[in-house]
Amino acid sequence: MWPMFTNSLRLFLKGKLFRDPKAVLLRWFAGFAIALVAVVILGLLGVPVWLAVVLASLGVGAIQPYLFRDLKYA
Repeated sequence: MWPMFTNSLRLFLKGKLFRDPKAVLLRWFAGFAIALVAVVILGLLGVPVWLAVVLASLGVGAIQPYLFRDLKYA
C-alpha cells in the first residue's frame, strides 16, 4: 500500500498522474470556490464559524465525485 501511495504522489508532483492536469486544477478550484462561498454565506447568516466550515466541507465533499467523475489517469 505504501509503495502505491508514494508512486502516485511522485507522479502527481511531476504532473504525470492525470492526463489533463489543468482540468484537475480547474475542478479542484471549483470545489474550493464553492466551499468558500458556502462558508461566507453561512457566516453572514449568523452560523458559528466551526459549523459553517463543517457544513461547507460536507457539502463540497458530497459533490467531489460529480466534479471529478470524468478525470482520466495517464
